[in-house]
Amino acid sequence: MEEQEPGQWKRMVIDASAGAIAGGISRTVTSPLDVIKIRFQVQLEPTTSWALLNGHISRPSKYTGMFQATKDIFREEGLWGFWRGNVPALLMVMPYSAIQFTVLHKLKTFAAGSSKAENHINLSAYLSYVSGALAGCAATVGSYPFDLLRTILASQGEPKVYPTMRSAFVDIVSTRGVRGLYAGLSPTLVEIIPYAGLQFGTYDTFKRWTMDWNRIRSSNTSSTGADNNLSSFQLFVCGLAAGTCAKLVCHPLDVVKKRFQIEGLQRHPKYGARVEHRAYRNMSDALSRIVQAEGWAGLYKGIVPSTVKAAPAGAVTFVAYEYASDWLESILT
Repeated sequence: MEEQEPGQWKRMVIDASAGAIAGGISRTVTSPLDVIKIRFQVQLEPTTSWALLNGHISRPSKYTGMFQATKDIFREEGLWGFWRGNVPALLMVMPYSAIQFTVLHKLKTFAAGSSKAENHINLSAYLSYVSGALAGCAATVGSYPFDLLRTILASQGEPKVYPTMRSAFVDIVSTRGVRGLYAGLSPTLVEIIPYAGLQFGTYDTFKRWTMDWNRIRSSNTSSTGADNNLSSFQLFVCGLAAGTCAKLVCHPLDVVKKRFQIEGLQRHPKYGARVEHRAYRNMSDALSRIVQAEGWAGLYKGIVPSTVKAAPAGAVTFVAYEYASDWLESILT
């Protein structure tokens, strides 16, 4: 007897809830790496000792390497400093992941003509990439103000310029207006289209390859029937590879987004120069100015913690989603 497919509303509840759970777990686990990444991205001075030794830099750099940054943050802010801005991050990532996975499943259901996940895996790579990109755009627009607040709170050290999320929110609205809550949205959308497309597209591709490998291995060992189910470790590796590929390609756009998010806002002098208000006219101007002032390396500030974070973040998100989705489906259907 064929397994009954859950109704549309139940399916939406399953996808949204599983996405929110997966996003919350992933964000909390990888928060320390995200804080270090943001500190590098918003620092106008060089982020490596090598650049300082070989350049003519008038201002000293606060952070000059991943281990040095880790040590300084722990010494000055304590262990909690690595989870600075995690509350707005969770308020951002949980609705983001909920919207993303819900829209993604809807698009795949429309393309495949079925809501079953086993039918979605057979979609072409093109449809997987397009579905991921559209889902990422919808999720970004729906959760962006929290992403902005997370960046601002995570980028500040001690003493705090904004002691609470509310104080940051009030200052942004009073200095920039409501539109200020969406500062940097354009480069974010430009970034999220290839990022989400690559992340979900490559994840589905790696899953298909792993299933094929499982079938070949099963036939070689004369097992009865090929098992299409992937192990937790295989799902983790697929997510790891997908997150890494997407982050390496899209990191420069993430740097530009962070600069737009903090431009004109207060910053304690010991953390280096602040990004002045309207420092960049648009995204292409920001890219050219960063390269001109900081070299090509400026576009890859924070790439090490970003990649180190993206790999496990992608892996944890996909594994948590798959298991949460299966668990919720078993309860609700």
